[in-house]
Amino acid sequence: MTENFEQYFDEVVALRRHFHQYPEVGFQEYKTQQFIMEYLSNLGLEPYKIASTGVVALIHGKNKGKTILLRSDMDALPIQETNTFSFASKNAGVMHACGHDGHIAMLLVAAKILVKSKDHFNGTVKLVFQPNEEADGASFLIKEGVLENPKVNASFAVHLWSPIPSGKIGLKSGAVMAEMYNFKITLKGKGGHTSAPQHSIDPIICAANVIQSVQIMQTREIDPMDATVIVFGKIHGGSQSNIIAESVELEGTLRYLYDGDDEGEQQPRKRFQRIVKSICQAYRVECDIAFMPSNYIVLNDEESVEFLKKNVLPHITESENVIPYCCMGGEDFSEFTSHNNISGALVFIGTGNSSVGSDKPHHRCDFTIDENTLLTGVKIHVYTALQYLSQK
Repeated sequence: MTENFEQYFDEVVALRRHFHQYPEVGFQEYKTQQFIMEYLSNLGLEPYKIASTGVVALIHGKNKGKTILLRSDMDALPIQETNTFSFASKNAGVMHACGHDGHIAMLLVAAKILVKSKDHFNGTVKLVFQPNEEADGASFLIKEGVLENPKVNASFAVHLWSPIPSGKIGLKSGAVMAEMYNFKITLKGKGGHTSAPQHSIDPIICAANVIQSVQIMQTREIDPMDATVIVFGKIHGGSQSNIIAESVELEGTLRYLYDGDDEGEQQPRKRFQRIVKSICQAYRVECDIAFMPSNYIVLNDEESVEFLKKNVLPHITESENVIPYCCMGGEDFSEFTSHNNISGALVFIGTGNSSVGSDKPHHRCDFTIDENTLLTGVKIHVYTALQYLSQK
């Protein structure tokens, strides 16, 4: 393939900036969906809606063959942007703070190139623009049959990643993103006056012990080589300084890079519940613990990773720029691969560049990307599809 990717730079940047200006949170990406459908229709494709605000389109090669799924997420976050770019969010309280604006732009431009190249491959490219990645939107697409008609043989995705420097690509086999559960603990005590605490049962002091004590899972119970992260992100309880609260609610996340099945070796959720319930018993506090699965562990299969390293990435960068990488973030791309026994891989595109301010953490109000890395994603999508569908 002799495509001049540089000619698409201005377009992919303009697309990214458009989506950045008009962000929409999960399952509310209606204008984003409309824009994507119009763009794909103008390429001669027949896109269709899925899971309310998602989009799927098929690019058929010259002959029948395998089907490869290329996925981009679409949703933004409920964050008020503080960047002062000319293309900063115009939707109050909503911001693309995770790179999904770039993901959409990269896959759209890749679609344009692949449509021009359809006589050079056999089989089908299934383009998937997925809503609500931040809260497991992928499972809704799976239920609606996105992996069928035609049946998907392999799935690939890219993620712009500010912790990795621009110019580097993160790729390894095995676990690359954590399994994640949201949890909510409700502690119920007995309210009263702070001048006579002996007549009450204080859930706040119990909550303080719970927050600290569950951390022993990481340091004293689970193998330190098996990464585990427990973070409380929300606490709510009490109404006034001189009133002992009736109840307290605690919310957070539990993440790990291993089999978290409660019948497995580490049993993180069982350990968590045992510690919380024991503390509550000691403090005479009633408790309710709820776990809400968010994402399963993302596992890149070895064969797909080797395929990318051998057949795709040499077209894009030098081998020394490809580094092994994994993190404790959550990603529902697992629904398209490991959780449904389909081969594939998630590739991290480094976009961290202090000179343009793109070295900020994801999900922060001043997050941005290095737009010079957008063509890397376009190239990965295009070469992955062409090389995969040219294999015998």
